[in-house]
Amino acid sequence: MVFNFAAFSYIIALIADAFLIFFSLFHVIAFDELKTDYKNPIDQCNALNPLVLPEYIVHLIFNLLLVFSREWLPFLLNLPLILYHIHRYRTRPVMSSYMGIYDPTSIMNADQLTLCQREGWIKLAFYLISFFYYLYGYVMALERISLES
Repeated sequence: MVFNFAAFSYIIALIADAFLIFFSLFHVIAFDELKTDYKNPIDQCNALNPLVLPEYIVHLIFNLLLVFSREWLPFLLNLPLILYHIHRYRTRPVMSSYMGIYDPTSIMNADQLTLCQREGWIKLAFYLISFFYYLYGYVMALERISLES
């Protein structure tokens, strides 16, 4: 079986999207634990903040692979989320030692907690839908290869 760069990009996107699904699921669970006072905000932010940059970088890298393989539709579908990630990181609260976006002092505000929880659910739904689209794109890329040979 011969692979082309588009099929390779979709395989990487599938694997990366599986990690992003786990990241967003972890975020949803973490914010639910905060909402029910199961964990304190400092420990939870210490657990969540190191995952923010890897999530954004992984999402950006596999979208760049899709651009380089000239798969424009998945990139255009992901572009609003990429721009949201850039905006969210640029407007993050100023903290002394954190590279993340969650501030332990403000995360327990009801509106901030609801926003973060809603963001986690929306990202989870988006990544799940994207996973099946990438699976479809991978199958179609393999079919294009078989039709060309």
